[in-house]
Amino acid sequence: MSDIEKINRFTRREFTEDELYIFPVKLCDNAIDRDGERFSDKALEELKTLFVGKTGIFDHDPRAGNQEARVFDTEVISENKTTSDGRPYKYLKAKAYMVRNAANQPLIDEIDAGIKKEVSVGCSARKKICSVCGANVFEQGCSHVKGKEYGGKLCHYIVDDINDAYEFSFVAVPAQINAGVTKKYIPKEEKSMDFTPINTQEELDAAVKTAVDAAVAETEKKFSGWLSPESAAVLTKERDDLSAENTVCKAKVMKMQIAAENGIPLELAENMAGDSEEDIRKEAQKFAKYLTSRKVQPTPKSTGDTPFANSKNNAQLEMLRELRNN
Repeated sequence: MSDIEKINRFTRREFTEDELYIFPVKLCDNAIDRDGERFSDKALEELKTLFVGKTGIFDHDPRAGNQEARVFDTEVISENKTTSDGRPYKYLKAKAYMVRNAANQPLIDEIDAGIKKEVSVGCSARKKICSVCGANVFEQGCSHVKGKEYGGKLCHYIVDDINDAYEFSFVAVPAQINAGVTKKYIPKEEKSMDFTPINTQEELDAAVKTAVDAAVAETEKKFSGWLSPESAAVLTKERDDLSAENTVCKAKVMKMQIAAENGIPLELAENMAGDSEEDIRKEAQKFAKYLTSRKVQPTPKSTGDTPFANSKNNAQLEMLRELRNN
């Protein structure tokens, strides 16, 4: 079957070769990538089938308006060389097509010039296997660290049992050195994790640090750009203001509680000086002693600027002046 015949399986009308731009793409390979992971040979064969008919976009942005090309044919190719860990090198090659028109011509020119070259693929897999112990890290724990050597062999994860292929994207810096890959993993089912025991404090500290660093990085990535510096400053000020108000309210409540314990009228509570509970209690003892010696009784509440209200206020002010002078 010719290329144009394969392409026309995906079109709504028959196209001619002159109407289309066809280009090859190296989607991914079985070499260890920048993330310390690689596709198994079996995974390449699975992706070969799944990628036929998938779209080409930019930076894994799935908007419909971002679609530029479509894969119509794939094959796994073996080259006469080996990977860094000594395995026969293989890669997944695809053929993709675009419509030749004025809108696509700038992109076609950039592809021909080698400017738009690096690609990354979006896919999902059910397994990620440790190269040292063979554990599927989604189903059981593994204490080995990617990038470290064990017994003279570099630890890496092997991506296997591909579940789906989504798209390929033109990117600036792919994860794979020769092509690029963005991976998404989906475990077959939820299972309890059987972790390798941690035996020393150093191992525990390292495990906690790794988990915290990963969580912080993921959170920063997820919320990156949500707040401008100005908005963040406003929210910080609002938080600080609320914290200050909360501190004042707590102090008022403490004074009222201590006043009630010492038989002091609640309307006098705010007049007790002191920042700590100890200082306020000392002040309360002075108030209580003064009230007892002068036989001062709590005054009934009054509203309005009446002579009675003024008399009550004057009496309280006089009491405070005497307390401060003692």
